[in-house]
Amino acid sequence: MKSEALKKTKVLFVCMGNICRSPTADAVFRHFVKESGVDHMIEVDSAGTHAYHIGNPPDQRAQHTALKRGYQMHDLRARAVQASDFEEFDYILAMDKENLSLLQQKSPQQHLSKIQLFMQYSKSANSNTEVPDPYFGGHEGFELVLNMVEEASHGLLAHLCNNKKEMC
Repeated sequence: MKSEALKKTKVLFVCMGNICRSPTADAVFRHFVKESGVDHMIEVDSAGTHAYHIGNPPDQRAQHTALKRGYQMHDLRARAVQASDFEEFDYILAMDKENLSLLQQKSPQQHLSKIQLFMQYSKSANSNTEVPDPYFGGHEGFELVLNMVEEASHGLLAHLCNNKKEMC
């Protein structure tokens, strides 16, 4: 029983190519987790539903925007969601409904409950259920994504702390 209480909670953020939204969420949430002193209890990763950018670092615009707020993501590399992710991760958080649907289609039935929209952890989730893809837009889109990710990350960390009192 004690080993179960010490088991890390594993969170996977997912977008389409794993170079904009999900690595931003990965970097921000990882920063919040470390800042809160619970990095020994929470493991964070990100992946994409498509294999467009495997092995590439996050988009330079995403990195630049994140770095201005103190988030490091230069060491992240894009990867595709793997079958083992559905077993390994406790939370699989999609950035939008399209990727949510793709994840649900790929997931074994017993792991469907792990798959959710990331923005459900945001205070403004009622009006913004999806993190928009900034890839084809300008700098403002990356700022908006970062704002949304920060808010939802605070909510997710609070949720995890409320569900595992020994964590926080």
